[in-house]
Amino acid sequence: MIRRPRHSCTIAHGKNYEPNLLNRNFTANHQNEKWVTDVTYLTYGNGQKAYLSAIKDLYNGEIISYVVSQRNDNPLVMNTIKQAFKLNPTAKPLIHSDRGFQYTSKQYASFTAEHGVIRSMSRVGKCIDNAPMESFWSHYKDEGYYGYEFKTYEELVSSIDWYMYFYNYQRFQTKLNSLPPV
Repeated sequence: MIRRPRHSCTIAHGKNYEPNLLNRNFTANHQNEKWVTDVTYLTYGNGQKAYLSAIKDLYNGEIISYVVSQRNDNPLVMNTIKQAFKLNPTAKPLIHSDRGFQYTSKQYASFTAEHGVIRSMSRVGKCIDNAPMESFWSHYKDEGYYGYEFKTYEELVSSIDWYMYFYNYQRFQTKLNSLPPV
């Protein structure tokens, strides 16, 4: 059987889309210069879904903000970015996302404009445009999600909290300590 070529299913509607200003330049010279963000879904129990939204600083790779919810909606993303600015009130980063409905909402556009944020968005069907965030999801799922069974939402959230602490404060130090002496 011959497979048909796959085409992107994302349809661009609305007015709150931004160009890809990040343009795969994933390095930053100082903290809070460039942030990337995304949402991933996870399962627990008998197939129930949970959603994890996070913001990563490209300067040091730190996850500066994350929120877990049982709903993939605007409050999930808005709570994530509000948390990021509560922790970094003077930040004025370029923030890069995909073109998901939360990131193109009027509420998100208004909030980012009020905080002097420059918005950047991946091109349709080009997940590589947000490679650092996609890479983080891969690390998280390989190291803290796959192979574990989460019976309840609370167990999943507790595991995510542990992993975020591990990732930000221990993961890189552990790797450095495991290197052979020079």
